[in-house]
Amino acid sequence: MPRPASQQPAANLPQTARKKTPRSAAAPRKKGRKGTRGKKKPAISLRRNALLLSIEISGLAIAGIAAIIALLGYSANRFAGTRIFSSLLPFAGGIFGFIVLTAILLIGWRRLRPRLQGWSPHLPAAIAFGLAFAAGLLTMQDHFHQAFGYYRTLVGGKEEAGRVTLAHQVFAAYRRLETPALEKLIDRAQPYHPAIEEAARTYAIDVDLLQGLAATESSYLPRQSHDGGQGLFQITQIPAAAREKVDRLFAPELRVLDNPRYNAHLGAATLRHYLTEMKDDLFLGLLAYNIGPANGGLRFIMEQYGATDFVTIQPYLQRLPRDYPIRVLSYSLAFRIQQREGRLLAYEEGGNAIRIQGIGIPGIGRGLSQ
Repeated sequence: MPRPASQQPAANLPQTARKKTPRSAAAPRKKGRKGTRGKKKPAISLRRNALLLSIEISGLAIAGIAAIIALLGYSANRFAGTRIFSSLLPFAGGIFGFIVLTAILLIGWRRLRPRLQGWSPHLPAAIAFGLAFAAGLLTMQDHFHQAFGYYRTLVGGKEEAGRVTLAHQVFAAYRRLETPALEKLIDRAQPYHPAIEEAARTYAIDVDLLQGLAATESSYLPRQSHDGGQGLFQITQIPAAAREKVDRLFAPELRVLDNPRYNAHLGAATLRHYLTEMKDDLFLGLLAYNIGPANGGLRFIMEQYGATDFVTIQPYLQRLPRDYPIRVLSYSLAFRIQQREGRLLAYEEGGNAIRIQGIGIPGIGRGLSQ
């Protein structure tokens, strides 16, 4: 028998008779890929976050490095020595304590950072930048220059200790110079400054160093000396390579030793030649300039006695001017002080000694630390 229509399967019903499932009862539709999680952050936002993070990291690193240098410098000076309980252990303990403190501060910063970002996304970077700025101001202080000098001695060892000793010889030589005579010498040097500045720039030499060299050689009274020296830099025997470089820059009629500009170029080129020969050792380069080719030149003398630096060659220079580099650098220091301060400073007055050491010796760098 045929079944009643009401009992026939739904598949046999007409398309219009099929029940539609209400949308509310249907399974929820899945969100497409364009949901909130799928949205990409704008490129500008990513770049801004990367910039803020780099500023934050750089600021913290700069502040940390300045603190490390200051701590190591002062600790090295405070606990200098070889005794275990009064020097070595306290120094090591101080470094260990600094490491622990740094770790605590970094953990604290990591926990504080989300709260700072909640107030403003720029705040962590701004604080780190402020710390770096404060560290930069600290590095400009004389006391930091002192600490940096101790730090260099700590790291540089024997080589740096010898350099510091020679630097103090220069400071002592400057201290002995008479201020009125120095002021007159600096006044006499003014007309020759353009020529010396040009020569210094051409041969990559500190201009104050070159002015100190001229002051030592001629006292800015160009003349012909009994030993054959002529002009501002008392030119005598010039290395052929140095003269060739200078002559390329001057017409034949200007190649006269009485010409201050030509004389300054010859002096600078000669000093550059000897500095290169002495591997940029300033003290040896100045000494070689003074000795010239006499006795086979400084290189021959050093090889003869097995000397390796200015400290070890000094005992063998009995008839040669051992103090020549010191005198040149003391005059150079006077020119730099006059240029920086607008006047000469008396080394022994007030805090001038520290200030002068912070100004630095021309050709060596700023302070005892460079």
